[in-house]
Amino acid sequence: MRKLKGVLLIDDDDTTNFLNQRLLDRMDVTENIRTFVNGKQAFDYLYNVSNDNYEESNKNYFHPELIFLDINMPVMDGFEMLDLYERLNNDFRKGIVMAVLTTSTHPQDTANSKKYAAEYLTKPLTSEKVSALLEKYFPEGKADQE
Repeated sequence: MRKLKGVLLIDDDDTTNFLNQRLLDRMDVTENIRTFVNGKQAFDYLYNVSNDNYEESNKNYFHPELIFLDINMPVMDGFEMLDLYERLNNDFRKGIVMAVLTTSTHPQDTANSKKYAAEYLTKPLTSEKVSALLEKYFPEGKADQE
């Protein structure tokens, strides 16, 4: 498995973000992981990256290839964030895999995820779930698309 350019973890629970980051670090998925506690922070970040609105030397900014997004968050929930995300440049979005990561098993949430072409995963995040995503979207030998 090749290393990803970066991963975003978007969840209002700091413990969940911490545990998910540790899992990804242990699996050596990427060198770049950013966490956000609501959809607005994450969207603002993605908006800036998609518009090259940051200093190239700033290592806190990178084009993520994988995003784990919680649904139920304050300020801006996951589906509100996905609505805005859909408006970003298509060329920017095509290299990003979106995975909704939630405790919800409500059929409407599952259907909404499909509407956004997002993978739907239930918490907790496990190495098996991460490996399945990586094998599906980032198979061994597949070259970077940029």
